[in-house]
Amino acid sequence: MKRLTGLIRSLRGPGGCPWDREQTPGSMAGYLLEETYELLEAIEADDVAGVCEELGDVLFHLVFIVACFEEKGHFDLDQVIRGVTEKMTRRHPHVFGGKALKSADAVRDQWQRIKAKEKNDTRESLLASVPRNLPALIRALRVSQRAAGAKFDWKDISGVLEKVEEEWKEFKAELDNLSDCLERDRAARLAMELGDLLFTLVNVARFARVDPERALHGATRKFERRFHFMEKQIVQSGRDIHSVPQAEKDALWEAAKEQTTGEK
Repeated sequence: MKRLTGLIRSLRGPGGCPWDREQTPGSMAGYLLEETYELLEAIEADDVAGVCEELGDVLFHLVFIVACFEEKGHFDLDQVIRGVTEKMTRRHPHVFGGKALKSADAVRDQWQRIKAKEKNDTRESLLASVPRNLPALIRALRVSQRAAGAKFDWKDISGVLEKVEEEWKEFKAELDNLSDCLERDRAARLAMELGDLLFTLVNVARFARVDPERALHGATRKFERRFHFMEKQIVQSGRDIHSVPQAEKDALWEAAKEQTTGEK
C-alpha cells in the first residue's frame, strides 16, 4: 500500500503525469465504475488471473480517490481503513461481542438496526438509504429487502408466485385493451404493468435466494453464446443471417443449445 500511495503521489505531484494531475474524485468515479464492471465480468468468467488484475485496477482507483481528498487535508488512507475496520467490528457483534446469530437473515436484520442507530437515521422512510443510481434490478432487490426487514412481506414464495400470475394477467390485459389509446398513453401503461411484473419477479428471486442481476446477466450471456454459434454456422454457409428462413434459424438454435452441456 505504501508503494501504491507513493506511486499515486508521484503521478499527481510536480513533474508527474499531466492527465493524472487533472483528475478529481468526480472524474475518477466514472473510471472506478467501469473497472468494477470489468472485475465482475472476470469473476463471472471464473478468470482467476483476470480477477487478480481487475482487483488491482479497482484498488488503484480507490486509492487514487483517497489521495485526492488527502491533498486537500480531508482524510488519508489510514483513516479510511481504520474507520471501516471499526464499523465492521461494531456491525458484527455476533462475531466480536459474543451475541451469536443462527441465520443470514438475522444478521441482515441486525445490520440494518445497527446501521440506523449509528447514523441516527431520522429519514422519513426505511427505503431512503437505497441509492437511487443502483442498476434497476439491484435497487428493486434492496428496496424489497428493506421492506421485508420491516415485516412487510409475503409469508412464503407461493404468495409471491401468485402475485406474479396476477401481474402477468394485468400486463396481458393491457396489451389486449389499449388499441384505442394514444400511443404515448399506451406505452406508459404497458411500462407500468411490465414494471410491476418485473418487481414481483425480483421478489421471487429474493425468496429463492438468487441474485436477479447476476441471473439476468447469465441468461443474456447464454443467449449471446447461442446466437454467436448460429451466426457462425450461417456465415460458414456463405449466407447472411437476414436471408436465412426462420425455420432454419430455429433448427440452428436447437443445435446451439446442444453444444453446451446442462443448458436448456
